Amino acid sequence: MNGEYEDTKSWNPFLGCRFNCIYCFPSFHNVVAWSGRMKRCILCQTYTPHEHPERLNRIPSKKAIFVCEDGDITFARYEFMLRILEVMREDRREGRLWYLQSKNPECFNKYLSFLPENTWLLTTLETNIDEDYHEISQAPLPSRRYNDFINLEWSKKLLTIEPVMDFDLEIFTKWILDLKPRVVFIGYNSHPESVKLPEPDRKKLWKLIHILEDKNIHVLKKEMRDRRVMKKAYKDAYHLLIQDS
Repeated sequence: MNGEYEDTKSWNPFLGCRFNCIYCFPSFHNVVAWSGRMKRCILCQTYTPHEHPERLNRIPSKKAIFVCEDGDITFARYEFMLRILEVMREDRREGRLWYLQSKNPECFNKYLSFLPENTWLLTTLETNIDEDYHEISQAPLPSRRYNDFINLEWSKKLLTIEPVMDFDLEIFTKWILDLKPRVVFIGYNSHPESVKLPEPDRKKLWKLIHILEDKNIHVLKKEMRDRRVMKKAYKDAYHLLIQDS
């Protein structure tokens, strides 16, 4: 959910990550590094996990806020995350939604009792295949993420399948249906010219999408190598999720 779209804006009192996903470097890392140079923040330039407490009271005016988008909160200090969650709880903007995402969904457990009710938790599952995954990322393996997310006692869950990597259709479909996400965001690698990933062919991907839609899961297409599709996905997500909050 990078950047700003209709109804959606990121808010980054904490940012940075150590999972070193190879597909993040052309987008998140470069954008954050540029911003760090403009604001003279060395830690932003190196994507080192760190805090910006001066941003705590600078919540954007958009209705849907992606919290700590430019990082992964698994690397955030517990005490500082509690300060972030306190600001979220005290916010009274009508129609507000909070998105909080991690590639280590087990880390959400220690914060569940502090989350405002209008918070949607997300994790990323690019594939169901663990083999050779650590050549792509140092995040927990897909199978662990699936198990941690399914055992998370929070009803408002979303799933990101981006960038989608090759998958076993039967197993991956079962995983997604088991997780019961309200919305699934799905899309291809947005930088195929610089990052090579084992991608499914379009026929398999669209078969997965159609199966999920037939099971009444809302599938919102992001990077289908058409930016117009991605912008529409965020607008659709807000209007779907606000009904459940």
